Amino acid sequence: MAKVTRDDVARLAGTSTAVVSYVINNGPRPVAPATRERVLAAIKQLGYRPDRVAQAMASRRTDLIGMIVPDARQPFFAEMAHAVEQAAAERGKMVLVGNSDYRDEREVHYLRAFLGMRVSGLILVSQGPSERAAAEIEAWDARVVLLHERPEAIDDVAVVTDDVGGAQLATRHLLEHGHAYVACLGGTEETPAVGDPVADHVEGWRRAMRESGRSTEGRLFQAPYNRYDAYQVALGLLSGPDRPPAIFCATDDQAIGVLRAARELRIDVPGELAVAGFDDVKEAGLTDPPLTTVFSDRPAMARAAVDLVLDDSLRVVGSRRERLKQFPSALVIRRSCGCGEPTP
Repeated sequence: MAKVTRDDVARLAGTSTAVVSYVINNGPRPVAPATRERVLAAIKQLGYRPDRVAQAMASRRTDLIGMIVPDARQPFFAEMAHAVEQAAAERGKMVLVGNSDYRDEREVHYLRAFLGMRVSGLILVSQGPSERAAAEIEAWDARVVLLHERPEAIDDVAVVTDDVGGAQLATRHLLEHGHAYVACLGGTEETPAVGDPVADHVEGWRRAMRESGRSTEGRLFQAPYNRYDAYQVALGLLSGPDRPPAIFCATDDQAIGVLRAARELRIDVPGELAVAGFDDVKEAGLTDPPLTTVFSDRPAMARAAVDLVLDDSLRVVGSRRERLKQFPSALVIRRSCGCGEPTP
């Protein structure tokens, strides 16, 4: 059977191939409703499938969105990537995901690969992109939206959550349980990059401690973001002579590692140790005990990022602050902090 072409659709619909193109691509010119219906009926009757490769070559854009995350194995990034994929599907786009593994050279590799594919836009979840990555984006004049983090190196539109405020909420809540102080499990760097969410979580912890008149000296501990390495750090921290009465973890994955270490050391949570995290990944409600944490609205953030990367009219121009779309954080109270039954 001969391949159905756009000319065939135009003949059956009684219109021009240009109008067929406008219907398929939803623009750039408007099409009368009755004409649009005739074209869609002809497409269905003939079983026409647009040649996406040819369309991409003509428009120099594909139906793809590139997304770079540090590590899709971690629940937060996996859930964020899934939310972006769903939001993109609603806009008729597909998502390609690359893992930078927290390495500059991997991030640059995927930047070049995705931009070379002429993706419609790029959503970058970075843990502090290098100057090389920033230069790559500028060289390609790429449509980029930063998600989850707002690094100084790249001055593009960013979609983030209120990381500082959320960490303050969690730390204050632990202190309200009467603990002498709250320790913090931060990231792996002593001086994280500006705009790094974990650095903001640590800052929120510091502010809450200062507000309550508590010292933070010697109470911030470095730990990798994943549960496995955080578990090893927690084993040392909890088995020492100065075991903290409460710990705020910069990520839920770290908190899950702390809960495992406490269980192994037979430390009762929350009776002897209160724990709170940040992100509210799905597993947070299934830990033992269920984890008190800070909620970030990943589906809403993902939709905002997809809208921004596809719609030029929504890409705000102006000051750095004006180019930031921030979503509020909310405390999700469960049992690991010392409260009663978990929230629904």
